[in-house]
Parts: sequence; structure tokens; C-alpha cells
Amino acid sequence: MLRLGCLQSVNTEFETVGMGQIGIILHDCILISGVWSRVFATHRKNNYGRKSVLMIMVVWVLALAIGTAAQSASNVRATYHIYDPEKINWDFNKAGVYCSTWDAKKPVLWREKYAWTAFCGPVGPRERASSGKCFLVTNRRTGNKAIVRIVDKCVFSVLDLEYSVFRQLIPNDGYAKGHLQVNYQFVNCDDNDVVSAQ
Repeated sequence: MLRLGCLQSVNTEFETVGMGQIGIILHDCILISGVWSRVFATHRKNNYGRKSVLMIMVVWVLALAIGTAAQSASNVRATYHIYDPEKINWDFNKAGVYCSTWDAKKPVLWREKYAWTAFCGPVGPRERASSGKCFLVTNRRTGNKAIVRIVDKCVFSVLDLEYSVFRQLIPNDGYAKGHLQVNYQFVNCDDNDVVSAQ
């Protein structure tokens, strides 16, 4: 059941805390309740009024939007790493990647589906939580895009892309610099086809 105290904290502290904090509180409230009908029922019972309910709905939508936006970053540095996965049959253990602990036994179709990358970005999951996740990376200068899968953690750069995808993103005369500025956004890996093929 949605706890009344949760709603009261939003209603009474609206003027004293930031919108972001209210969004977090409210989002948690909604997740606990599971249904909006309980929010309306609770507010009718306690006479908070339609405006209060509308305020909660608007802030909840904003909270969801903020949560989605939090999975992307702009103007970050990307370098390249030579994994050469095709030469080792996409073997995580032979590559010595960080995520081998959890993903080394995944099907080859899963391991080869996307180019590999190491990740330590400013926004998004880190280390084990990032293992196997995918994101769309975009070269800010050329607009070239590619989807990559996180298999490793990096040391110096924000992203350490497999060399082949790095070359795909950058013009032929630019890779000599060894780095580029990119945007990234986490996306669904859409691995259903891999699962069905097992």
C-alpha cells in the first residue's frame, strides 16, 4: 500500500526542497504503490484536492524524464583499444576483459553481436552493474554512430572503444590523434534474437 507519509512529505515540503528531490520521493512512492488509482484514492480521502494530485502527476512524469536523461552524456573523451576479438573467437577470458567474470560463458552470438568497449563514463552504471550493457556512441564532429557493448572497464579515458568501431566513427585522417569527443546514450541491447538462437 502507498504510505500516506510519503504523499504528505511531497505535499508539505514542496516549497522547501528542490524539484529533483521531490521527483525522487514521488517516483519511489509510485513504484511502491504500483497503481495511480491508489494515489487518487488517498488524496480524495485526505482532501488534498485536484491541484495537488495534478502536481504529483506532473512531477512524476518529470522524474521519469530526468531518470532517462541521466543515462546519457555529451562531449566525453573516447580512445581506442585493440581487443581483436575476431582473432580469439570473442573469448572474454583470452581478452582479459573485466566483465569475463560474469559474461565469459555467454553465447558467442551474444559476445560478437556488438563491438566491444571499456566504460567508465561520468553517467551510467559502473563496473559490474555496467557489464553487458549497450550504448549508442556518436562522434560529435561527424555524426557517425555505432552501438557498442560494455565488456571492460577503462583506466584513463571515459570510453575505450574497440579499434574497429573507433575507425568507423572517425574520419580516416583523424584516427592518428588517438582520441575523439563523443556523446553516448544507453540503449536496449535487444538480445532476444541471441536468446532464441541458443
